[in-house]
Amino acid sequence: MTIPDIVKILESKGHAQYDGEPVTQLQHALQSAHLAEQQGADSALISAALLHDLGHLLHDMRGSPTTEGVDDLHQYLCIPFLRPLFSEATLAPIRMHVDAKRYLCRKEKGYLESLSADSARSLQLQGGVFTEEQANAFAAQPFALDAVELRRWDDLAKDGDGVTPDLAHFTRHMEKAALMHQLHRAETTATTATTATTATTATTATE
Repeated sequence: MTIPDIVKILESKGHAQYDGEPVTQLQHALQSAHLAEQQGADSALISAALLHDLGHLLHDMRGSPTTEGVDDLHQYLCIPFLRPLFSEATLAPIRMHVDAKRYLCRKEKGYLESLSADSARSLQLQGGVFTEEQANAFAAQPFALDAVELRRWDDLAKDGDGVTPDLAHFTRHMEKAALMHQLHRAETTATTATTATTATTATTATE
């Protein structure tokens, strides 16, 4: 999957109504990304906010699967498609944003009661409120704080009258995040190759 592929999916399928909410899938994605940008998040996390529900658009189930008692595992479904493009700074918050809801339900007083009807319904399908042990294990993971921030933006990004920049604006953040990931991979590969060459040279010199 390429960034143009992602844009095409959001443009072609994103106008479906987010069942139980006053926004479409695309509006929800844009509002989430806009909130992340307003909070000073970097392009990797803004991209995570934009794409956290992309998995909902990658299957053929209509409406909200939760109304049929189905957990579509959307937080995992999109990861194999996004992995070639983005680093864990984008992938982990997407993968963890459902568990972040379960975490906040355990750790933050009043959070459970604040959930929208669809989020509350899906919570039960997604495993319910974390135990204290599960919550502590979640918090110890890399990117847990980012996942919690993404969850908060997710909860707020349901404003039927919300105004945001357009998809092209946030596509630039995806492009930047993808480029940074590619550059990091290239640097890592170059460093590994240099280390291997140095080790080989040193071994040869001592023989």
